[in-house]
Amino acid sequence: MNVSFEPDARLRIDKWLWCARFFKTRSLAAEAVERGKVTVNGQPCKNSREVRPGDMIVLEAHQQRWEVVVKGIAQARGPAPVAQTLYAETEASQARRQTEMEQRRFQPEPSSQLQGRPTKRDRRRIDDFRS
Repeated sequence: MNVSFEPDARLRIDKWLWCARFFKTRSLAAEAVERGKVTVNGQPCKNSREVRPGDMIVLEAHQQRWEVVVKGIAQARGPAPVAQTLYAETEASQARRQTEMEQRRFQPEPSSQLQGRPTKRDRRRIDDFRS
């Protein structure tokens, strides 16, 4: 896999997000950029925006918010250990994601109380509640 750490290396933001393994497919990365879930150096961007080493990227992916600094540019998607060398996550971002993970772990799953279709008794309660 060809990885460049030179300051003049460039790559489209959607392709870089895919190569860095933030998204499973390039189309999912492009969709996140279009929806405004990704900013580069504090500004919203389009898919054609090129990133360079040193750029600060803030993205929301998989119910998590990442703040990363681009360290390298890969020309193709490769293994995860290589993809992790393409960026450095900020300390504040790591701490925030860790606390959010712990909070989610201790919260009950909302769907855990649901047990399939409502029973006749449940339907009656629902009807009474609606009227």
